[in-house]
Amino acid sequence: MKQLISRIWAVKGRLLASIFLLLFLGLNWLWMDFRNFMTTPLDLTQYQKTFIIKKGASIHRLARYLQQAKVIKHQNYLKLLAYWNPDYQKLKAGQYAINDSLTPVELLQQLTRGVVVQYPFTIIEGQTIYQVLENLKNIQDILPLEDHQLKQLAQTIRHDQGLLAQQLPGQTIIINDYAALEGWFLPETYNYSQGDTALSILKRAYSSMRLHLNEEWQSRDLVLPYKTPYDTLIMASIIEKETGIAKERARIAGVFVRRLQKRMRLQTDPTVIYGIGPSFNGNITKRDLKRLTPYNTYRVKGLPPTPIAMPSLASIKAALHPSDEKVLYFVADGTGGHYFSETLEEHLKAVRRMITASRKKTLTDTCINIFTYTDVEIEAVGFQLIYFPCGQAKNIFTSQ
Repeated sequence: MKQLISRIWAVKGRLLASIFLLLFLGLNWLWMDFRNFMTTPLDLTQYQKTFIIKKGASIHRLARYLQQAKVIKHQNYLKLLAYWNPDYQKLKAGQYAINDSLTPVELLQQLTRGVVVQYPFTIIEGQTIYQVLENLKNIQDILPLEDHQLKQLAQTIRHDQGLLAQQLPGQTIIINDYAALEGWFLPETYNYSQGDTALSILKRAYSSMRLHLNEEWQSRDLVLPYKTPYDTLIMASIIEKETGIAKERARIAGVFVRRLQKRMRLQTDPTVIYGIGPSFNGNITKRDLKRLTPYNTYRVKGLPPTPIAMPSLASIKAALHPSDEKVLYFVADGTGGHYFSETLEEHLKAVRRMITASRKKTLTDTCINIFTYTDVEIEAVGFQLIYFPCGQAKNIFTSQ
């Protein structure tokens, strides 16, 4: 009997030892498989490079989705990772880009840190508020700018800058929402992610412009005809539209500053064009120059009531540090640059050279709109200006 009991215990002992051995081997295999899971890159196809985590998504839903998409083999392993590290359970909503080199651990780190896909939106120097808003409308991955948001942002800028109304002879200029926004968004590239708002992009651009404008204002030249940083913004926008050549910015700024100091009209075409608005067809007519609008600097002295475009930081610097010369005039030289002159006579000679050079080309292919001055100035040197539409120029000057 004792011998039988002894044999039974021996068999049980061997059985338990076998079970423990199998359990140990199984657990060891699971541990090795789990470690291999943590360090093995994800199994991705070209169609699984991006995916979206919705707000409130759980680690369980994510694990199930990744296994169904055959990105991972064991959803429970991913859940186990998140159980061991509770931070991995705090998924952040957004669109994510993943690549073949990512491991499950690195994937969870990316999803919990909110490293979402970023897209660029660029505000280009010289764009108007209408162009910026139109470009924002064309972005499909962001929430559009609502009318009430535009009004609220415009109201904020009005309040910040005191843009309530300005006076011209016989009329009061009310700064509407679009005019209040003009010029206030720094030309730069701003990154956004899916689900962002157009308003958030504009707010960043506005904050950046305010910061840079105020910094540059503190280091401005002492003798300038500007009362506020906003005057600088207006001048910088005109400079931006007049030239794209870096070395000319300060010279053009100097021309306009001296004209303001001498109480001369700025007589700059870009302001007239801005005042015409979307109906502008590419030609400035004599009628356009005679029309009294807040932006017609051939009729109105001083700066226009608002900027006419988004100025670059370089144009702001030029407006605050204009060149110290005596030139009062400039005209396009046909190559993208300008001729600069100190006197009206020199200026009109430069205009004639430009016309002569243009005649040597095909006049029907050359559009010249900028040679427009007051009758008094023209008569002072014995010439009369002939206004003409593009492509139909004949005798530009006739002697009186």
